[in-house]
Amino acid sequence: MLKREKDVTRMRIVFISYMTALGIAVGSFLNVVIYRVPLKLSIIRPRSFCPSCKTTLTTMQNIPIVSYVVLRAKCRHCHAAISWQYPCVEVVGGILFAAGSWHFGFTWQLPVFLVVFAGLLALSVTDFLSLLVPKRIVYAVLSLELPLMIAASTANHEWSKFVTALICAAVWFLLFFTLNALSPRLLGFGDVRLSPVLGLALGWLGVGYVFWGFFLANLVGAVISLGLIASKRMTRNQRIPYAVFLSLGLFLSVLTGHLLAGHYRGF
Repeated sequence: MLKREKDVTRMRIVFISYMTALGIAVGSFLNVVIYRVPLKLSIIRPRSFCPSCKTTLTTMQNIPIVSYVVLRAKCRHCHAAISWQYPCVEVVGGILFAAGSWHFGFTWQLPVFLVVFAGLLALSVTDFLSLLVPKRIVYAVLSLELPLMIAASTANHEWSKFVTALICAAVWFLLFFTLNALSPRLLGFGDVRLSPVLGLALGWLGVGYVFWGFFLANLVGAVISLGLIASKRMTRNQRIPYAVFLSLGLFLSVLTGHLLAGHYRGF
């Protein structure tokens, strides 16, 4: 029995390590998405290039994290500085995939949430940099999330969870749509488009996860915003990248929501 437990632990470590490496690679691709989608460029062609001199990068110059360190954060051709964003997104991608694989294990749910995590990472960085929540990314995530969730529902015979997820997605969309109609400056329509993605994912886990995620998103957003206002780095009327806080709320709710299950019935 002890040997079997050790084998299971070893397999889990190998699995999480593999998923971490995959997350780093996905993060490298997300950097392309973050740069090109706001500029309305193709994310497939041409190959990765230096934003400053437009020189196409070789395979060795495009290895996640490693290339940034080897090149000392500078383009090999024009010596322009390479943004810290690139390795940061890659590292965060690895962390998100590691956390997802640790939490869900080798299950049908895992692909659903890896897609959601990756999509929200791209949307968060884009919103942080330019206050945009591109519909191209939102719809791409939704078009992958839905069929993967249907596959999980079919494999696990959990259609009631899928129905709950659809209802939560619809309710959250209506709530955000209403808030946008009442005050477009308070909530942009990009966040309205994003709401079904969040509602589906959290609704699949349970209605309580939806409330917890929404609460955490606004709590984190309020604390950070008040801190920035107090330090005079932000004004009261300045827009905030709300998608960043919504994404954080979802991620924290996914990882911590089950801890509340023993305290609140029906969570």
